Amino acid sequence: MTILIDSPRWPAHGRLWAHLVSDVSLAELHAFAAANQIPERGFDRDHYDVPEELHDRLVAAGAVSVSGHELVRRLIASGLRVRARDRRPAPGPDLAR
Repeated sequence: MTILIDSPRWPAHGRLWAHLVSDVSLAELHAFAAANQIPERGFDRDHYDVPEELHDRLVAAGAVSVSGHELVRRLIASGLRVRARDRRPAPGPDLAR
């Protein structure tokens, strides 16, 4: 069981973001995130988006720093990967009413 994190290189909201995943289970990922005070709103179907300022702290807590390519390869191998084309927009309010 390994928690993996890639380098923060994804820009959004004026900062860079990294991805945090498990190569075994979402339960392991959620437990690690909760233990490290990562808000649930950072979860995106198969990973957490984490800001660059948390990267070193998460590595110190046990996450293994890997390349983005390695992270995706291991996520696919785990069977937990949600492909972009399978992602559906989050349910929202029914504006037709």
